[in-house]
Amino acid sequence: MSIRGLKKKQPKTFKVRIITVDAEMEFSCEMKWKGKDLFDLVCRALGLRETWFFGLQYTIKGMCTWLKMDKKVLDQEIPKEDPISFHFLAKFYPEKVEEELLQEITQHLFFLQVKKQILDEEIYCSPEATVLLASYAVQAKYGDYDPNFHEPGFLAHDELLPKRVLRQYQLTAEMWEEKITAWYAEHRGIARDEAEMNYLKIAQDLEMYGVNYFPIAQNKNHTDLLLGVDAKGIHIYSINNRFSPNKSFEWSSIRNISCSEKELTIKPLDKKAEVFKFFSSQLKVNKLIFQLCIGNHDLFMRRRKVDSIEIQQMKAQAREEKARKKMEKQRLAREKQLREEAERAKEELERRLFQLEDEARQANEALLRSQEAAELLAEKAQIAEEEAKLLAQNAAEAEQERQRLELTALKSKEEKRLMEQKMREAELIAVKLVKESDRRAKEAEHLKQDLHEAREAERKAKQKLLDITRLNYPHMAKYPQYSPGDSRDANFDKGSTKLDLKDIDLKRLSFEIERERLDYLEKSRKLEDRLKELKSEIHALKLEEKQAGLYS
Repeated sequence: MSIRGLKKKQPKTFKVRIITVDAEMEFSCEMKWKGKDLFDLVCRALGLRETWFFGLQYTIKGMCTWLKMDKKVLDQEIPKEDPISFHFLAKFYPEKVEEELLQEITQHLFFLQVKKQILDEEIYCSPEATVLLASYAVQAKYGDYDPNFHEPGFLAHDELLPKRVLRQYQLTAEMWEEKITAWYAEHRGIARDEAEMNYLKIAQDLEMYGVNYFPIAQNKNHTDLLLGVDAKGIHIYSINNRFSPNKSFEWSSIRNISCSEKELTIKPLDKKAEVFKFFSSQLKVNKLIFQLCIGNHDLFMRRRKVDSIEIQQMKAQAREEKARKKMEKQRLAREKQLREEAERAKEELERRLFQLEDEARQANEALLRSQEAAELLAEKAQIAEEEAKLLAQNAAEAEQERQRLELTALKSKEEKRLMEQKMREAELIAVKLVKESDRRAKEAEHLKQDLHEAREAERKAKQKLLDITRLNYPHMAKYPQYSPGDSRDANFDKGSTKLDLKDIDLKRLSFEIERERLDYLEKSRKLEDRLKELKSEIHALKLEEKQAGLYS
């Protein structure tokens, strides 16, 4: 067989784009594939086994429609585009998410879809509940809160709150982040699947959760009501109130639902009860309502029957998976605890090591400071020793000087005493000399007077002798060798000798007096010089005493 023949036998395909809440996929589908073939392919690609909750949705002429499983894809009224786009979404919602959502992928897809509906305000949520739900969403995305890693501003690019809530309260993004982070920090230790399940458990209690709303009318002219279909039944709402239904029909109380063109009839199980009829704007809307009613009713009945083997296996696997995850979580918790303890021990050891290093550094610095201080003290000790030697030397010199001054003072005192004694003696001598001088002066006066009297007597005697001689011997001068009168001459010679002797005594006496006077003057002069010397010595001693007193 040729290659060309093989190519001719290959089936024709068309491309489709499957858009999930968080991803996009493209597949090549055969022309003959039905909706179920494409749906199964997508479920296999996602690893999804709880397929009964989901469907493929597309938009045609502004209306959202679900792809029918029993019809060919290309035979249905789908958009004419390449590739053909379908949204893989949850078509039916469980009554109790914790019991019915078994697979983790199923929980994750429901979590993403419900979160998107809340943020798009398709499901109303109070501001307080939105903050709590946002904290679980953050826990599912980022894991446990770590203040060292999750710094302020780490939620700046995440959409976590509906715009209605942001407009309702005039809070900054930082304030909202602080509120969310306060709850987020409380979820420490919760795994991603647990956080998503907690999110869904809060969301399933909201009034608009899982409800598909359609405008209807009780007559053909007015659309003044809303019909809601969910997992519990059919509800009738007023056009302005989607929270509290005016009337509800639970699946257990509905006997039959019929659809004919734009009219839909609900027959209660109680035959006596009134049959409810309503009209929709289009036949397609009526068929969509009817399709959702059948699907939700089938699931309602299915929940109340014994689980199929597949469901039992899935539940067993889910329990095993939960048990395994629980054990894994406990193991991880233990490991985490041990790791935290080890980290704390490590931090403690590092802190202790750092402390010891710091203490060692401080001790080393203290040792260096001690060495420096010891060297400084040694230098100071050496300087002090030198100063002590110098002080000792100065003290010795001072002691010697003191002794010298004492000796000098003693000598000065002794010399002063001696000088005073000498001065007193000199004064006494001076007094004696003065007295002696006075006495000698008086004696000299007397001697002078006696000398004067003697001379006067001598003059008178000579004069008298001459007078006598001239009178008695007038010719004696002419006759000197006159022999008579030898006795007279002898007497005259004898008188002359006496006179000459008396003159000699007077001269000698006068000479002695003059000599004594000169001796006295010389002694007086010497005594005055000695007194001057003594005064100068006393003045010098006084100056030395003053200087010694100042030095002391």
